[in-house]
Amino acid sequence: MTKLRNDCFALPPGVNWTPVEEALERLRARLHPVVEVQRSVPLAEVNGRILAQDVRAPRAHPPSANSAVDGYAFAGPITEVPSVLPLVDGRSAAGEPYLGEVPRGQAIRILTGAVIPNGTDTVVLEEDCEIEGGQLHLNGTLKAGANARQAGEDIKAQDLILVAGTRLTPTQISVLASVGVESVDVYERLRVGVLSTGDEVKPVGAPVTDWQIYDANRPMLSAMVTQLGYELVDLGHVLDRPDEVNAALARGAQECDLILTSGGVSAGDEDRVSEALKKHGEISNWRIAIKPGRPLALAVYQGTPVVGLPGNPVAAWVCALRFGAPAMALLAGGEWFEPQGYWVPANFSKNKKRGRSEMLRARVRDGQVEVFGSEGSGRVTGLAWSEGLVELDESAMEIEPGMPVRFIPYGSFGL
Repeated sequence: MTKLRNDCFALPPGVNWTPVEEALERLRARLHPVVEVQRSVPLAEVNGRILAQDVRAPRAHPPSANSAVDGYAFAGPITEVPSVLPLVDGRSAAGEPYLGEVPRGQAIRILTGAVIPNGTDTVVLEEDCEIEGGQLHLNGTLKAGANARQAGEDIKAQDLILVAGTRLTPTQISVLASVGVESVDVYERLRVGVLSTGDEVKPVGAPVTDWQIYDANRPMLSAMVTQLGYELVDLGHVLDRPDEVNAALARGAQECDLILTSGGVSAGDEDRVSEALKKHGEISNWRIAIKPGRPLALAVYQGTPVVGLPGNPVAAWVCALRFGAPAMALLAGGEWFEPQGYWVPANFSKNKKRGRSEMLRARVRDGQVEVFGSEGSGRVTGLAWSEGLVELDESAMEIEPGMPVRFIPYGSFGL
């Protein structure tokens, strides 16, 4: 595992509130892949993995010219109407090519996907011709090469087909298989630890009192980690006790490539995560001009990066998406990404003040984007209701129904 520098997240003197885009650029500049390369992994095992080396095609696709339709092959073009071509005995089928050569001025039966026989380069669709007395009757003109797929028209031998840093999906695996690639070099899966803290927080299933709450963050963040294709290390929940927090972080530093924490990263008396990170590592509290969110603790604990998320589930979700997802992609050997947003007419009104970016829980219905009825960051029901976020920049604005706003679906983050 490649370690990060202890001071990699330190901010320049005098930096206080940091705009979202600036914070993202700072974070991107401080990260690099931290996982090792696994060599020659079979295609059956690479779905969701990140490619570590460029891949070139060992052969062309298609390897031979072949027919796109069922019909008859001959040497084109056909310029005279009507035209009559004698048929050669035999046919060319997928997996059973015609091995002879078709004389010019003659035609042969051919099926979809079959190799174009020598002496031919054009195929007429069987519905566009007639067969009578062993002859092909054509009643229209046809340009040379019609209905024929050329050898290598999709991929030529030695073409660069996938670049390092690509997350492999079923469609990309299909491309690799189509040119005979059996295995590829991929990065080891990023091991992400998820830790919850707080005396008031209890794991689901544990007995609670009126002043305690169930832990929504750890199940939420754990599901995010696994859905993004990383290896989850459940660091559990610990009380606000220095020894428990230190033990959990120490375990995470040994077993993980990245640790996500929620809660305990501010400057309060019981913020033991911040205390432990200061004592045993390097911590920088980035005050990001974002709502919900604001504080984002970025630290290195015994060589392992730590992203300290807010304890509020909505703020934790927003910060994990906006900052955590692209950071994890880069640490895992992939590419840092800016989520794809779409400009969609609003069906809501809002008077936004200047100074902070805002991320509103949102979804699209009937071609318009609607936002959750309450902006309260304690409303976890808005997370389940939403299908993405409306991102509003730092400027002041008056939003009226019909005004375009930037909607980012959760799918743009890989979820």
